[in-house]
Amino acid sequence: QVQLVESGGGLVQTGGSLRLSCAVSGRSISVSSMGWFRQAPGKEREFVAGIRRSGSKTSYLDAVKGRFTISRDNAKNTVYLQMNSLKPEDTAVYYCAADNGMVLRTTPTSYDYWGQGTQVTVSS
Repeated sequence: QVQLVESGGGLVQTGGSLRLSCAVSGRSISVSSMGWFRQAPGKEREFVAGIRRSGSKTSYLDAVKGRFTISRDNAKNTVYLQMNSLKPEDTAVYYCAADNGMVLRTTPTSYDYWGQGTQVTVSS
């Protein structure tokens, strides 16, 4: 079975950094588009960052451009989200997702597999 497990969340001060990891089992990330989403209480789940292949096309939410970087290590079958210059508005549960298609997409309904999420809290 395909499983995604996020880790690396926690509490950080404004301006700090965190690196989220998404360990994938049951499917090679090299043949899938991978995405990070986040959901804050009372808000819709939103696309944060995505990557089609290692070294291939990436896409970011406007609010995180220049601060967040998505990357992948195919040998470890792991996707990362490096988050720098964190702001309180970044506080949310962050989810890793895998798309079985070949095109990088930004809508949650386009992704087939999801992790359980990891909490990121940024204090002011």
